[in-house]
Amino acid sequence: MEPFATLDQLKIRLDWTLDDDEERLGAAALDDLSGWARHYGRAWPDPLAAPQLVRTLVLGAAVRYMRNPDGYVTSRAGDETLTWAELGDNAGSAHFNRDELRALTSMSGKTALLSAPISTWGPQRKRDASYVPVVGGGKPFPMFSSPDDPW
Repeated sequence: MEPFATLDQLKIRLDWTLDDDEERLGAAALDDLSGWARHYGRAWPDPLAAPQLVRTLVLGAAVRYMRNPDGYVTSRAGDETLTWAELGDNAGSAHFNRDELRALTSMSGKTALLSAPISTWGPQRKRDASYVPVVGGGKPFPMFSSPDDPW
């Protein structure tokens, strides 16, 4: 599928001219981030049909990756000290941070509320429609749903 942003849009946001290897790296980052945006957001088939914020998030993460492709937090030349953030497997790859993932998920329309069929474990017993079961297996509680309720 086509990325949400173009290499030219990425070049505008960077403050140096990209060489051929950097252009290849930038195009791959845009492609990877667009795939992740479709995974966490929606599978927008047409990049123009996606919200503008999706393009903004993809470009922001790509710029961050292009400025620091190895994901260094600290780099000292004297003693050759290099430190990576607590990114784990994401260190050195184009990725979204937590806030960006939250924004993509909110645009997806997916919710955490699900419905699932539930059944009891064990033999089923026939219940009177006017009684509900009680926790602990006690005597069923009367429940009436007709207009002539005694309650």
